[in-house]
Amino acid sequence: MRKLLLASLFLLVPALAPAAGGGVPLQDADIDLTDQASLQRGAGYFVNYCMGCHSLGYMRYNRLADDLGIDEATLRQSLIFTGAKPGDLMISNMNPVSAEKWFGTAVPDMTLATRWRSPDWVYSYLKSFYADPSRPLGVNNLVFPNVGMPHVLAGLQGIQQPKFAEHPGTDGTPVKTVVGVEPAQGGTMTAEQYDAFARDLTNFLTYVGEPIKLERQRLGIWVLLFLAVLFVAAYFLKKEYWKDVH
Repeated sequence: MRKLLLASLFLLVPALAPAAGGGVPLQDADIDLTDQASLQRGAGYFVNYCMGCHSLGYMRYNRLADDLGIDEATLRQSLIFTGAKPGDLMISNMNPVSAEKWFGTAVPDMTLATRWRSPDWVYSYLKSFYADPSRPLGVNNLVFPNVGMPHVLAGLQGIQQPKFAEHPGTDGTPVKTVVGVEPAQGGTMTAEQYDAFARDLTNFLTYVGEPIKLERQRLGIWVLLFLAVLFVAAYFLKKEYWKDVH
């Protein structure tokens, strides 16, 4: 029983992790894995803005193309910039040793980001960077405090500044904490455009975390229907078998 309880707790940890974040409410990503156009845009955004550092080590280019309805010519022209072949895994060219030296930590693979953190967490994270001169890279994040990642999307979103709230500390001295962000300098996108950008990117990462999800759900319906029919047949068979048993 003790081992069972420990195993259950272990499985619950990933589910609790997104809520922990930076202690701020997460925004609804409102993802839609049936929106192929959104997934295609998200794939392009990831390759152009994220893959310089982050890999998708469990996803192959040609699998992505097949699932998202991308022909091979478009795949080679718009999504493969590293000299990789369509059958290769989507691995960043960044040297892991150099990355750790620059950012102070290993750069994570993003294949399972939304499985571990949740789509809402990733979406909120992409929207929660703010200027913080005290940090080595000049930015911080509401959802992931003291993150080592630079705000590579600042040119699109613009610069945000923190909003503070004051509360008494343990010794009674007033302490300021960051409770939100507000625009300080505009980027090349409007707020609505950047929201759509972040949603498409999150949608794509959600697909990458479980490419078979829609097929699994479709098959699951048929399995449940089969079990329902089997239950009815088994019930009447049981009645027939036991009717003469006293």
